[in-house]
Amino acid sequence: MSNNTPPSHTPMMQQYLRIKADYPDMLVFYRMGDFYELFFSDAERASQLLNITLTKRGQSAGQPIPMAGIPYHAAEGYLAKLVKQGESIAICEQVGDPATSKGPVERKVQRVVTPGTVTDDALLEERRDNLLAALYEHNQTLGLATLDLSSGRFVVQQLIGCEALAGELERLRPAELLLMEDYTLPEGVIPAGGTTRRPAWHFDHESAERLLTKQFGTRDLGGFGCADLPIAIIAAGCLLQYVNDTQQSALPHIRGLSVERREDAIIIDAATRRNLELDNSLSGQPQHTLAGILDRTATPMGSRLLRRWINRPLRAVNQVRARHDAINQLLQQQAFPAIQESLKGIGDIERILARIALKSARPRDLATLRDSLDQLPELQAQLADLDAPLLQQLATESGTHPDTVKLLKKAIIEHPPMLIRDGGVLATGYDDELDELRALSENADQFLLDLETREKERTGIPQLKVSYNRVHGYYIEISRSKSDQVPDDYVRRQTLKGSERFITPELKKFEDQVLSAKERSLTREKWLYETLLETLLSVIAPLQNCANALAALDVISNFAERSESLRLNQPNLDTTPGIQIEDGRHPVVERVSDKPFVANSVQFEENRRILIITGPNMGGKSTFMRQTALIVLLAYAGCFVPAKSVRIGPIDRIFSRIGASDDLAGGRSTFMVEMEETANILHNATENSLVLMDEIGRGTSTFDGLSLAWSCGVELATHIRAFTLFATHYFELTTLPEEYPGIANVHLDAVEHGESIVFLHAVREGPANQSYGLQVAALAGVPPNIIKRAAQRLRELELSAQRHSDQSTTQLSLFTAEAEPVALSPALEALAEINPDELTPRQALDELYRLKSLFKASP
Repeated sequence: MSNNTPPSHTPMMQQYLRIKADYPDMLVFYRMGDFYELFFSDAERASQLLNITLTKRGQSAGQPIPMAGIPYHAAEGYLAKLVKQGESIAICEQVGDPATSKGPVERKVQRVVTPGTVTDDALLEERRDNLLAALYEHNQTLGLATLDLSSGRFVVQQLIGCEALAGELERLRPAELLLMEDYTLPEGVIPAGGTTRRPAWHFDHESAERLLTKQFGTRDLGGFGCADLPIAIIAAGCLLQYVNDTQQSALPHIRGLSVERREDAIIIDAATRRNLELDNSLSGQPQHTLAGILDRTATPMGSRLLRRWINRPLRAVNQVRARHDAINQLLQQQAFPAIQESLKGIGDIERILARIALKSARPRDLATLRDSLDQLPELQAQLADLDAPLLQQLATESGTHPDTVKLLKKAIIEHPPMLIRDGGVLATGYDDELDELRALSENADQFLLDLETREKERTGIPQLKVSYNRVHGYYIEISRSKSDQVPDDYVRRQTLKGSERFITPELKKFEDQVLSAKERSLTREKWLYETLLETLLSVIAPLQNCANALAALDVISNFAERSESLRLNQPNLDTTPGIQIEDGRHPVVERVSDKPFVANSVQFEENRRILIITGPNMGGKSTFMRQTALIVLLAYAGCFVPAKSVRIGPIDRIFSRIGASDDLAGGRSTFMVEMEETANILHNATENSLVLMDEIGRGTSTFDGLSLAWSCGVELATHIRAFTLFATHYFELTTLPEEYPGIANVHLDAVEHGESIVFLHAVREGPANQSYGLQVAALAGVPPNIIKRAAQRLRELELSAQRHSDQSTTQLSLFTAEAEPVALSPALEALAEINPDELTPRQALDELYRLKSLFKASP
């Protein structure tokens, strides 16, 4: 919208255009009476986004004005819709007095709502963080700052490389990302939310330090551990400037910075996060994620912390063991049910405190805070007998805050209204002057009844009524047929069709007192409420510490409940390299499947670092690989794990190359995406990394794909030596253990039944003997004639392979020269493998049917 406001625009449109010029990229909600109106392009955009009517009314500069509006009392619902679509809104209110204004009433933007700065409950997902992020790059070093304005959590970090940036943005998923005006994100880095451009001068180190130290009241930033992070400080300064600009108020709940360093946690790249479905499901079903299975927390702030823990498993073993010990004690003493019950009475203190700091807290926020803090003594009693160090620490940090509870009990009525504007929020006895003003108003009814009785007796008019309405105030109403009986001191106020309305000096005096009392009462109550919020600012810091402790206690007690309900066991974390998992299970698949889950074990040690996994599609290879990664991740997040027993050595990163996907918009094919993810693993994995690789090379020709898979396996075995689960259908890779140490074969078992296949989902040592591709295709519904034609072609290929290979596998070898021809048919080979003494009668019958099918298929 142009800054020019020519005289041909009406005075109101001139005012609107001046305001709009300051917020060119935002929708401006312009208050007019009981509506927020939008004009010109804003109206056209809002009508599409909100599905509201677009009209044209009046003219400005000779053109009709496109216009759309929403009722002001329903604004929160519309704001929520716009914020979810990534829109930012400037809310312009009337600040002048219509009675004294010459021309348009003065208006100012009183509030700016953007996706990353919302704090209202109606606009937020209660169980997810709502993050605002800022990014700055200098000499290939990236500074990333994030702020959850609804809690005050302010975090900075420095990163090297676009892979690290992509991983962090996938973990944090900010609702809004601030970038310099001319900055281009690295290729392949796609933020989850929207982006907002800021001027280059907002990214200045000196300005950032000055702004941050002023906010925290410190001489410098050394106390926050970020003196060596200048690029991150620049990002943090830009972020804080943006919040100051949008909130236009003090931010006392933002009290400091936290520093996150990638090496302090197990690093998980963006692709791996998506594949493991920690918090976001590829199918779009949140209940089918790790968080969806684990989250039975009692409070929203506990739920948000749980997601942070599982998205950033720590490498600090002592800190993780403290969580395990706390869970163990809660289970041993069966203390978690009572703790969880107490926590259910605690509201979202974290976000309530942010609204108090921003002066936007509503009466019910304060009532929730009061009732939540009132639960703390009971919670302290439940924690008193628990001596796990972490539980004692959380008990100390949560405290009881008796003075704040006493203040809120005295100030706020039991069930306050939603808003302060109509009064009736503060309790009787909180303020003497307020009580006196209320008494005048509340005694009005009795005065009017007494007055009506006296006037009926004085005038002899039994139908006389004393009433009130907002337009004319108090009046005495008499039917017109009795108007000749009206006393001389009655002054006519209004004439109606069948009656007359009067006022007397006594009634006028009472009216002035009562209306004045109501107005003064409401004014004083609003002032007292604002003063109460100011008073609460002095205890923001200890209450924030309390909220953090309660959230952690919620997560720990939730983990205890999940451990009992889901049969989770305490893992053993030590310093010896390796992973031993006995009877591990996939926590999500086990819960959502209607079939019994088959547990499987994993053995990684110094001389066994790569497992080549073969077996049929649908056999469970992918589930087996993912469950291993999730067990490791849960152990280092501080949770018990779905396995009979677990021992895990040091882990620095988790990688996965699973599933087929493409990036057509970015010009990347499925195979290109596969190779980029593979390259990331080969460049960054170490001997302490856990690597999941599934079907490497399948996106290109057979020779190319097998060669790449073979070479990747050799590199992982000989140089990187990461703990690797390597699933493949290239049977040639099963010979790798014969050539390189540290490699072993395992397979997912399956048996044929007639012409079908039964998946056993059990991991066995050694390679699979075939891939069962045709049987799986038949299960998928491929037409029988296609399966029959494929079976014929498979027999031809197998005969060709037998003439040119000394391998007994049924797969075509690509790496062997000519060898002795093999004359045995598949049926005879199967017969030779059978040991009749080891078969039950049922198994013998199954084998007979299998041999018959193989004999029929033989040429």
